[in-house]
Amino acid sequence: MRLRDRLDQALEGRYRLERELGRGGRATVFLAHDLRHARQVAVKVVEERLEGADERFEREILIAAC
Repeated sequence: MRLRDRLDQALEGRYRLERELGRGGRATVFLAHDLRHARQVAVKVVEERLEGADERFEREILIAAC
């Protein structure tokens, strides 16, 4: 099953994916619609196999929230 299909299934009822915004060496970012809050959001999918990805992603969240 391709990434987009797996995401559609995992996010069903919460977010509706609209399109892929970009792809890099470690992640893919999608534009999505937050169904609960009626707004556009970015959904970033980080590759599982990356060591330390959780810590880097947490830092990104804190920086983006400021």
